[in-house]
Amino acid sequence: MTIRLTLIAAALAAVVTLADDAPPFAAVQADLFAVPNSYSNAWGDYDNDGDLDLAVSLGTGEVRLYRNDKGVLANVGATAGMPQAGSHELRGLSWGDYDQDGDIDLLGGSTPTDKLTKVMRNDNGRFTDVAAEIGLTIPGRSARQTNWVDYDNDGDLDVYSADRSGDNKLFQNTGGKFTQVFAGAGPTDPRPTVGACWLDTDNDGDLDLFLANQAGAADALWRNDGAAFVDVAKELGMTGPARTKDEGGVGCAVGDYDNDGHLDIFVPNYGHNQLYRNNGNGTFTDVAAKAGVGVENHAVGSDWGDIDNDGDLDLSVISYVGEVGKQTPMNALFRNDGAKGFVNLLTAESALNKADHASQFIDYDNDGGIDLSITDGYGPAGGHFLFRNTSPDVVKRRSLSVTVLDARGHQTRFGAEVRIFNGGGRLLGTRQVLTGGGYNSQRAAPVHFGLARLERVRVDVTFMTKAGRKTVSVKDVRPSDHHGTSLIVRAPN
Repeated sequence: MTIRLTLIAAALAAVVTLADDAPPFAAVQADLFAVPNSYSNAWGDYDNDGDLDLAVSLGTGEVRLYRNDKGVLANVGATAGMPQAGSHELRGLSWGDYDQDGDIDLLGGSTPTDKLTKVMRNDNGRFTDVAAEIGLTIPGRSARQTNWVDYDNDGDLDVYSADRSGDNKLFQNTGGKFTQVFAGAGPTDPRPTVGACWLDTDNDGDLDLFLANQAGAADALWRNDGAAFVDVAKELGMTGPARTKDEGGVGCAVGDYDNDGHLDIFVPNYGHNQLYRNNGNGTFTDVAAKAGVGVENHAVGSDWGDIDNDGDLDLSVISYVGEVGKQTPMNALFRNDGAKGFVNLLTAESALNKADHASQFIDYDNDGGIDLSITDGYGPAGGHFLFRNTSPDVVKRRSLSVTVLDARGHQTRFGAEVRIFNGGGRLLGTRQVLTGGGYNSQRAAPVHFGLARLERVRVDVTFMTKAGRKTVSVKDVRPSDHHGTSLIVRAPN
């Protein structure tokens, strides 16, 4: 193991090079966020005031809830009813409006198998654990990713619970109560799963499931055929490389990095990373090595975001090196240079090289620049750090935020696809309302587009429905009209 970690560190050192320009980020409220054993981070507007708030899970069992008031965050977890202790880690935090009452609820899955999942129902900013009442305690689970996702296209949020030590489980939502479905088959995958992402890989109008599996297990791609799920990873070449017991997939990040309209998948690994380019016909090609992101590392979390508003997605990858108890962050921020591939902007000395678990790109201050939220679980100081985008205002204004809601205005349409086109009909970019990512988290947030030019666009949002893929178009959108706010697009009735 020591030799292997030394080799990983050497490989990472070879790719950590300083680019011509430093990343446009500066730390904010650093003292507030310097809390040890910080793991999952999830952003969502729990109080419906128009800006994103932050939930963070700590190793003590506490969930920090930071209310965002115009870009200034304050911890209100205790007064809001969030867990304050419990001696067990909630390794997954996921926002979603499961009861469709207009405010988002928070699910946290327990890592120790003798503890239970919590579902913190949001009642006007006060939270109550209702997991037992609605059937989501999920006993015996070593929680990692949990997805709020409408797998059956019936209009409400179901739950998929990844398990690091046992069978994954899919729960169907019926009137706000949850019952396991596909027990012993399909997505009830027995492999040790850490990352789970849902996306429509075959363009048939329902969401399929990619699993990043640990401990030497092969990854999975469960194609959703309605009445059944079929694992097609092997035939598509998406099981991951040959692995030892200490290697495997740790997460997944969905984004259209090459702006061809098809959602690609990045998989951070203990081992070499994968970047699966979507060929648009239901197949994928691993281009990680060619693109410059297929490094061998101990990667944990990743996320896509356009940090410079040039119109393409850049990539944050959180990894670490070192023996247990002596882990050291070794992060990468890959700038997307199109056909030239990706260039890492970080050095080991970078101020951004502070995390070993989570990464989330969000615009927490609504200024049009995508900001970076990361967590450190193993370091002696620890923390859940927030970095504000410091790009010039003229750059930040070249952006568009889009909030996707269901027909009644609720945040339940995770997995929907958003595309923007210029006046001539040329595709400028594609984003997904994410079902998971970062590190075992799910945000309920607008999607962010950087724009190479500030011009009028058409916004198309594709929803998954019982009748297949349905697209709502909003024409002649002036991004400047939505600076500081978000264009809202609702699903068809």
